[in-house]
Formats: sequence, structure tokens, C-alpha cells
Amino acid sequence: MRDGWEAEAGKWAEFTRTPGHDSPHSTINLPALLALLPEPGGRTLDLGCGEGRLGRFLRSRGHRVAGVDASPAMVRLAVSYDVAAPAVVADAAALPFPGETFDLVVAYMSLHDMDRMPEAVAEAGRVLERGGRLCAAIPHPIHSAGSFQARAATAPFVIDGSYLDQARADWVADQDGLQLTFHSEHRPIEAYSRALESASLLIEAIREVGAPDEVVAAEPDKRRWQRIPIFLHIRAVKP
Repeated sequence: MRDGWEAEAGKWAEFTRTPGHDSPHSTINLPALLALLPEPGGRTLDLGCGEGRLGRFLRSRGHRVAGVDASPAMVRLAVSYDVAAPAVVADAAALPFPGETFDLVVAYMSLHDMDRMPEAVAEAGRVLERGGRLCAAIPHPIHSAGSFQARAATAPFVIDGSYLDQARADWVADQDGLQLTFHSEHRPIEAYSRALESASLLIEAIREVGAPDEVVAAEPDKRRWQRIPIFLHIRAVKP
């Protein structure tokens, strides 16, 4: 998956930086994440920072942010903004930071794209201070295990194969002629829970994020995302 995202870096930047191309991010996912995040404190690590959109946003909210991504192209894009957070190229499973450097690690839509997810979670735990928190957002595993059979609000949802088996879950987005391949892996919730358990991180909160009422009011067919969650958010603490 690392090589896949390196190849897609330019398209990913165009996708995220073009208004309207990623409306679930701005209308559903990011607002739900903000409700889960602690207030700015010491240092925040943007784990799997991509082209830097979350780091820029967190900086605007008062966080002292550093980013890390395994893709050199993504990091070049992340630091290209005048107001960019600093970022380095590194494997999330082998972070170049001393232990207990950060009081907050945010893995926003990145853990499912990492080849060694459990090791990345363990590293997040290592670099967290005591009492620090890991906040993660991923596509809800029920979402990555299946699909709606139509766009209608009442469309049936079908599991494609197996929910419990881990498997590649690549898919292609096509927005106004821009075709972007998402390189991901489906993992059940238990896989993430076990990774947190192995890292001695304690789950404080779980949110199964669907479409809010205001989104459905504007686009009634998105009522289907009030029946099946689209994102999963987890906040865990280092005791």
C-alpha cells in the first residue's frame, strides 16, 4: 500500500485540495473527529499525514503539529504550504522520535492504509506521554466489507465476501475526470482493538459515524449512511 500511495500522491493532493471532491471529509468525518479530540496541549503528531490537510487544520486550532508519512511525495506536498506543519518521511512502524514526545497522536484516515498497522499503533503508544491520547479515524469496517446495492436511501447493504477476513480493499474514485485509486486494507474492528490492546492503550471512546441530519436534509439519498456507519472513530489513552 505504501508504494500505491506514493504513486497516487499528486492525484491525492488534487483530490483533497479541490473544493467539493471530498465532501464526506468536510461535512461528516472532520466534524465528528473534532468532537473527539482533546484540546491543544503539548505536541501533536499527525500520523500518516498525507499531503498535510489535517495538520494545517490542527495548526489553525492551536495544536503544535509535526507530521510523518512514509511517502516522500506526500511529505513534499505537506510542507509546500506557507503555513504547513513540519513533516518528515518515516515508517509509522518505526517512528524517528524519542519515547513520550507527544501528548496527542492523530491517525486520520491512515491506519487502514498502513501495511504494518499493529506496529504503527505500538509506535504511537511509545511516543505518547503518560496520559496522552491516540485518536484514529478509519472507514468503518462494515463499510469496507460491503456496499449498498444502489444510491437510494432505502437501498439494501450487502457484505461482499467476509467481514472477519482481512483483505485488500482498493477502490477507485472518479471526480470530474480525476481518477484516484485508494490503496487500503479491510480489517475488522477486532484487529484495531487487538493492536491497541497490545500497545497497552485503553479505549476511552468509540464513535460509529454516519451522516448528520443536515447532510441528509440537503441530499436525502444519504439517509442510507444513517443506517450503516461510514466512519469509525476511536480515542485511546496511555495509562
